[in-house]
Amino acid sequence: MKKLILLFTIIFVRLLQTAPLDGAYNSCVTYEPNADSTVTNVYVLSLNDAIVIALKNNKDILIAGQDINKSEAQINEAYGSAYPQINFAASYQRFIDLPAIFIAPNTPFNKSNQTMTMKMGASNSYSGMLSLNQVLFSAKLNTAIEAAKEYQNYSKSNSQATREDVELNVKKAYYAVLMSKSVVDVSRQSLNLAKANYETVSQLYKQGMAAEFDYLRADVQVANTEPVVIQAENNLVLAMNGLKNAMGIDLTKSIALSGLLELEEVPEIVIESESKLALDRNSTLQGLQSQENLLDKNIKLQKAEYYPTVAAFGQYQYQAQDNTFQFGNYNWAKNFVVGLQLSYPVFNGMQTKYKAEQAQIDKDKLVLNRMKFEDGIRIQVESSKLKMNEAKQRINAQLRSVEQATKAVGIAEVRFKNGLGTQVELIDAQVALTRTQINKAQAVYDYLVSKADWERQSGYKK
Repeated sequence: MKKLILLFTIIFVRLLQTAPLDGAYNSCVTYEPNADSTVTNVYVLSLNDAIVIALKNNKDILIAGQDINKSEAQINEAYGSAYPQINFAASYQRFIDLPAIFIAPNTPFNKSNQTMTMKMGASNSYSGMLSLNQVLFSAKLNTAIEAAKEYQNYSKSNSQATREDVELNVKKAYYAVLMSKSVVDVSRQSLNLAKANYETVSQLYKQGMAAEFDYLRADVQVANTEPVVIQAENNLVLAMNGLKNAMGIDLTKSIALSGLLELEEVPEIVIESESKLALDRNSTLQGLQSQENLLDKNIKLQKAEYYPTVAAFGQYQYQAQDNTFQFGNYNWAKNFVVGLQLSYPVFNGMQTKYKAEQAQIDKDKLVLNRMKFEDGIRIQVESSKLKMNEAKQRINAQLRSVEQATKAVGIAEVRFKNGLGTQVELIDAQVALTRTQINKAQAVYDYLVSKADWERQSGYKK
């Protein structure tokens, strides 16, 4: 029984390692020992239902959606710079001391030999101006629009990658619940066998047909199996909470899973053909490629500083000066001017050159990271394929083992009842049956988890 307890402990530890608890009941997955038995609002969820709920509640997905909205606003902002810029300005000035002009000496206006000053204007000055500026050519403006569009592509790829990561976490958490329920079922079955064996031995012992050692051994077997069941049930609660967390729902909600822990095999030919498309469809890699394109635009944006900017402008001004505050009698002067403006950076201390070099370095670093990530995808896809194949072979092997172990338990029971076998043989047969049932469930679980990893890396969709 120490082996049996150790076996269940190993299974649970492995579940914690392979199924993230960051986060609803197969018709048989309805175990929630801490739930109020009077609760009737139990939500029965398929795997797809759980994924849909998670995609709706996950905060990272909501944040990624806001990034997409931001990218759309950035595109509109970039286009806005290409539209005419219209500004209005108005001002009022009160001269405490009027400005003066200087008249040179020995001139028709100043016949003295000293410079003369003359106050000009009124104490109150008013002006209003309407100006229009339209960019006709700007390499920087065109590149900014392209960069904004590329940022939107990056945001969409990042959002898709986030969604797929959430789906992967939910799948693993969902499968972990099904696996935990299988362990509960097997441990309960083992306890039922132990109790049935105890009843049989107890009757034989009372009739003097079984030794006291066999009676005590059967009693100890029941006592040792009961904590195993309790531990398996607690592990199921933890796995269920992990799924709720992955879905982003309250841990107090009562959920049930409609799925079953059964093999969902992907044909070998599909695995091989779809794996070849991993680099083209992986959303995380697509995000890196969009980011690389974005850095290309950044290089172009820095180099755009080398080019001139041409703009057309117009300005209409309305102004007056008077001390009477009788606005209707003011003599307003009007001014209207239009023209072209050329701006060209002649020398800025080589700043443009070094900014472009930094932008190029950033892109080169990202290219290396992208190549590294591509190698990682190839390795992960191949690893998932090998794990799926290995798990499938284990499943085939365990199917026959379960049949044989079940027969062995029946034979051991008959032999013991007829006095031809020992209590040790019967207990060993029961432990072997439990082990093979768990091994089969573990193999199915490993296949499903590996398949989920392969689907995430390859971008495969059913």
